[in-house]
Amino acid sequence: MPTSQFRVSLSKVMQELSLDVINMCGDPDKIMISSMDVNRPGLELNRFFDYYDTSRIVIFGNAETAFLASMDPAERAKVLDELFSQKPPAAIIARGLEPAPELLEATKRNDVPLLSTQETTSSLVAALVQFMNVELAPRITRHGVLVEVYGEGILLVGDSGVGKSETAIELIKRGHRLIADDAVEIRRVSAKSLVGSAPKNIRHFIELRGIGIINARRIFGMGAVKVTEKIDIVINLEIWDNKKVYDRMGIDSEYTEILGIKVPVLTIPVKPGRNLAIIIEVAAMNNRQKKMGYNAATELLASLGMDVSTLQEDEKKLELDL
Repeated sequence: MPTSQFRVSLSKVMQELSLDVINMCGDPDKIMISSMDVNRPGLELNRFFDYYDTSRIVIFGNAETAFLASMDPAERAKVLDELFSQKPPAAIIARGLEPAPELLEATKRNDVPLLSTQETTSSLVAALVQFMNVELAPRITRHGVLVEVYGEGILLVGDSGVGKSETAIELIKRGHRLIADDAVEIRRVSAKSLVGSAPKNIRHFIELRGIGIINARRIFGMGAVKVTEKIDIVINLEIWDNKKVYDRMGIDSEYTEILGIKVPVLTIPVKPGRNLAIIIEVAAMNNRQKKMGYNAATELLASLGMDVSTLQEDEKKLELDL
C-alpha cells in the first residue's frame, strides 16, 4: 500500500488502541506515521529486507515471538539489530507477551519505541489498519452541510444562501443529526466508502443568517449531533427555475464523483412553501429502498401495463460546484 501524504502521531495511535509503553524513545507526539499498513516480520527475521517498508509499524505476535525464541541468542540479537536499524516508527507486542532481552535492547539501541497490548495479534492488526485507513485517507474539504437522516448520510450542497443551514436546523428539530455545517471534510476510507466530518474548530456550530452562530450540541443536546457519517447521497438545492424541467419520475439517475467514488445526486428546486426537511426525509428513505432493490417508479409503470424490462436507466454525471 502506498505511503500516504498525511501523517498521524504515535501518541494518537497509542491513545486509540490503549497501548502500554515498554520503551519510549523521543516524544510520541513528534513521531509521525504515514503508512496505512503494518508489518509482521517473517522474511525480515530471516534477514530478507529487499521489500521491507520502513514506514510501517512492526507487530510481534505468538508466531514471531516463538520463532525468535528458537534462535541462538547471538543470532537473535544480530537479526533484531538489523531489523530495527531500518528505523520503523514503532514496534508493538501483542497478547501481553514478554519481549526477549535482545528485542528490548535492539529497540533501545536504535531509538525505536516498543509498545505492548493484551489484544490478540489479529485484533490488534485489524484495529490498527482500520484506524490508520481513516486517519490517513485521501481527503478534501468542500462547502456544504452533512446531516444524518434515518441512517442515511446526506450532503446538502448549493449556492450560498439557498437554505442549507436552515434545512439542517429543521431536520435536527425533527430528530435527525448534524455532522457538519459550511465546511465538510470528506475522506475516502475504502474503494467504495466516503466519510464526512466537520473540521474540529467548527464542529457542532451552525451559521444562521439573521441570528448568527449557534452551537447545535448545546441548544439541542448531544443526540442532535454526530462526529462522522458516511456519505450516501448528495442533494443539490437550487432556486426554482421555471424554464428547467425537473425529474418527476425517478427512472433516470444522476451522480457525481468525489475522490473517484460515484455518489447519487438529487436536484431539489427551492421556492417558498416547499418543506425541504420533509422532502429530504422522503429522499433518504427512498434512497435506502433503491439500495435494497426497490424502485417505486418502475412498480408504477408496471402496474400501468408498461414493460419495464425495456426501460433503460439513463445515468448522468453531474459536475457540481462543491
